[in-house]
This record gives sequence, C-alpha cells and structure tokens, in this order.
Amino acid sequence: MFDLVIIGNYTKDTIVSPSGTRHVDGGGFNYGAHVAAMMGLRTAAVTRLSVEDVRVVHALERIGVTVFPAYTAHSTTLLLYYPTTDPDVRTLTISQTAGAFTVDQVRDLEARAFLINGSMRGEIPIEVLRELRSKRTLLAGDAQSFIRVLAPDGTLANAPWPEKEETLALFDILKADLVEAEALTGTSDRKLAARALASWGPKEVVLTHRDGMLVFENGAFHEAPFRPKALIGRSGRGDTCIGAYVARRLSTSPQDATLWSAAVTSLKLEAEGPIRRTLAEVEAFVR
Repeated sequence: MFDLVIIGNYTKDTIVSPSGTRHVDGGGFNYGAHVAAMMGLRTAAVTRLSVEDVRVVHALERIGVTVFPAYTAHSTTLLLYYPTTDPDVRTLTISQTAGAFTVDQVRDLEARAFLINGSMRGEIPIEVLRELRSKRTLLAGDAQSFIRVLAPDGTLANAPWPEKEETLALFDILKADLVEAEALTGTSDRKLAARALASWGPKEVVLTHRDGMLVFENGAFHEAPFRPKALIGRSGRGDTCIGAYVARRLSTSPQDATLWSAAVTSLKLEAEGPIRRTLAEVEAFVR
C-alpha cells in the first residue's frame, strides 16, 4: 500500500526560451514523485521510457520512490518552445512517444491516491481509469493527459474531447491550467471555468495560471499566489502543483493544501527540473 502512485510517461525535454536552450528530464510523474518523496510519503511511479534513460528510474529510487517502469523502443521526446517571457505562451512538439499504458501496469497496485499525469491523449486509456476507479482510493488527474492531441506536424494542441464528461466523472480531483480550462469550458474567467469543470464530476478542481492557483471545492474557492524569487523552471509547474496538492490533501483541508501547493510550486519555479528543496525550506516559505 502506497500513499501516492503517479502514472505518466517520462519525457525527454528540450526547453527553448529567450534565456537559451536546456535539456531536462521531465514527465509529470517525475515532478510529482519528487514532491511526494520530499514530503516523506510512500510514493510509487509508473512510467514508460527507453532503457537508455534508465538514469531517471535510478534517480527516483535514490530518493525513496518505488518505480514500476515499462521499457519501450523510444522515450517520449518533447520540445518546449517559449517565444516570450510569458510562461503561459508556449508551443509543444513531440517527435517520439513511449506509447500507452495498460491495465496490467496498475492492476496490482494499491494506494491512498492515484494521480494521472500523462502528456497527451491516448497515453492513459479509459480502461486504465476504470480499473483505478474500481479501487477504494482517491483518483486525481491532469487535463493535459486528455485534451492535448498530436497534430500531423508533430505539435501538441488542445482539441475537442468527445469523452470529456464520461472521463471527468471518474475523477475526484482535476487539475487544468487556464488555457486548458478555457478550451474545455469556453470561458477565461477562472471561477466560472472551475465551476463548469466541477459540474462534470470532479469534487475538486485545481486551476493554475501565471500568477498562482485557484481551487474550487464544495462550493468554495481557495486561492494562493506563486511567489518565486526568479522564474527559471516554468516547465513542470502544473505537474509540481497538482502533485503537491494531492499529496498534501491526504492529510489536510483543501484550503491548507492550496497554500502548501503554491509554496512548493513557487520554490520549484526557481530552478529547472523537479523540486530539489527540503521539507524544512517549504515549511519556512509557507510561514
């Protein structure tokens, strides 16, 4: 029995922005697992990647994460292009993918919470979600796992999601950034978008935007700002945020989890890659 199991493909990221080009080991499962391990939770990661990138598995194991990898011909290879300093404006391009998860990869796992954090539609089939929903657990997911589709030119773009209501009804917690929320609901108003997303089933909705995060739960809104000293590590912002929120939510209220998640995300934004800070540093930042 784990506290938190995070499911998603590893992504081999090349990040291009006005400040230069960097190569980073990415993937939502990777960012989230670092957060949960920092918090001292019994954490597992289920992922797919090429054996040439096994260093990512070893790095997670060194910080206490149990990893269940499926080795594939290629790792998901992602180019993230930020043309300006606005962290919400970017173009994503995929050249290779590690493919889709199977029910067999999750059937024997038990956890207090599962977090779905894929890169695009098709990685997490609905059969996998139904298997997880059949367990007595908290099920959380990131909208990017379903709203993004791969275009013929290799770019990822938000697209209509025919199974939207059927899928969202399976989740207890849903995370989306403001761009994804607008694509799903037709409104850029954060509170209206959160209400609309909740109407399709999730009990809690987490929205991220350039300045912070908003949570809608049981008719109430909770908000907290991001306050990094420097905005260096935009990639992985949402993955870190929802990982921290779900991990903290296992023991505290939505209001407390919102503040905690905003603090963790703020510290992560100060550097590329997963968060490398200590629990004591996060607690000090919260205070």
